[in-house]
Amino acid sequence: MKSPTDCYTLSNGTEIPCIGFGTWQTPNGEVAVSSVLSAIEAGYRHIDTAQGYGNEESVGIAVKKSGVDRKQLFVTSKLANGEHGYEKTLAAFEGTLERLDMEYIDLFLIHWPNPIAFRDSWQEANAGTWKAFEELYKSGRIRSIGISNFRPHHIKELMKTATIAPMVNQIRLCPGDTQDEVVDYCRSQNILMEAYSPLGVGKIFEVPEMQALAEKYGKSIAQICIRWSLQRGYLPLPKSVTPARIKENTEVFDFELEAADVQLIADLKGCVGYSYDPDTITF
Repeated sequence: MKSPTDCYTLSNGTEIPCIGFGTWQTPNGEVAVSSVLSAIEAGYRHIDTAQGYGNEESVGIAVKKSGVDRKQLFVTSKLANGEHGYEKTLAAFEGTLERLDMEYIDLFLIHWPNPIAFRDSWQEANAGTWKAFEELYKSGRIRSIGISNFRPHHIKELMKTATIAPMVNQIRLCPGDTQDEVVDYCRSQNILMEAYSPLGVGKIFEVPEMQALAEKYGKSIAQICIRWSLQRGYLPLPKSVTPARIKENTEVFDFELEAADVQLIADLKGCVGYSYDPDTITF
């Protein structure tokens, strides 16, 4: 990988730029529009949003304002937790296209496998949702389909009725929270791992070991985290609303972490906490 536009190739042959710009917690409106515009100007070609983030409209506006050909951009969104099931998914997807003001999106994900609204019937709800995903994929309105926050047992359940396997699993992957069992299983199924919260929601900047590595390599802690993610074979989705940091987060291709340091970062267990258990979330 030499730049943020370099790509991983998904199981269906679709190319996906190796760093995505995250928009979680970025409020809809001017903040989201300007940050996504800054990201595109800084070289990002991969933008990640979700129905649950409430900012799809702003992402769509920024894409249009950027002047970059839509075909040069990779746009992801995710299904809201209350919209699982075949009919609901189809209707919710129409809402996403309307808010983004696009004819297609590049990747659509089931955001959580077992939301509270479907706790007693998540398997059936996911099966219906995935049937809708497969139809939308076959019609060309979604270029690739995937999942988020799924553990192996959720994927195995999904595959009982699926005819197309998920191409991506987007989970929390950051220093000290590497979810090795999930990653190993997904890789065995040729599912690409996307890393959300690759900077540990800001807590990483207080970790002494990371401060020492930043000094060693002459890079920011954020750059160390993103480089680590790439060297682990993940696709990181760093988020920022500050133009200077947005640009800095793309400047991770002119150095390489030593193998011992990659392992050291992985071994900082719990330094930024751990991901939620998808079977006990309350949303």
